[in-house]
Parts: sequence; structure tokens; C-alpha cells
Amino acid sequence: MEHTLFVIGKLFTTVLALVIAYQAYRGYQRHRTPLLLYVAAGFALVGLGGLLEGVLFEVVHVSLFEAGFVAAVVTAMGMMSILYALYAPNP
Repeated sequence: MEHTLFVIGKLFTTVLALVIAYQAYRGYQRHRTPLLLYVAAGFALVGLGGLLEGVLFEVVHVSLFEAGFVAAVVTAMGMMSILYALYAPNP
């Protein structure tokens, strides 16, 4: 049961991150603000990190540590993209 709740939680946060990424991308298309593209890419990477951890652990059968490490690296890249969008000068 705990495993199922964990998978549901991961899927829920992945879907939320991808919905935010989609909305940020729509904002980029509407306003052509390049920084919104960084926000979209960042949230897409955050969502991908959560999904990737589950896929690596459940399907590819790598260790939980390795799956978590890869997910943390991808998520950190997404956070850096969002951080860049927040602190970069607006063109």
C-alpha cells in the first residue's frame, strides 16, 4: 500500500509540474518573453526528474540510490533554469 501511495504522489507532482510547464510555454508563445521559456523548461525538467526516478527504479531496475541521484540531478537542472529566469535581466 505504501508503494502505491508513493507512486501516486510522484505521478501527481509530475503532472502538476508538466501543467505548469505547459502554461509557462503558452505564456511564452503569447508574449514572446524568452524568460518564460526558461520557466517552462525548468518545470518540465522538474516533472521529468520525478518521472525518471520511478521509471529507472521500477522498469530499468537500477538501485533506488542511482535512480534518486539521476532524478536529483535532472530536478536541480530544472531549478537552475527557473532560478535563471527569476534573476536574469529582462531583455
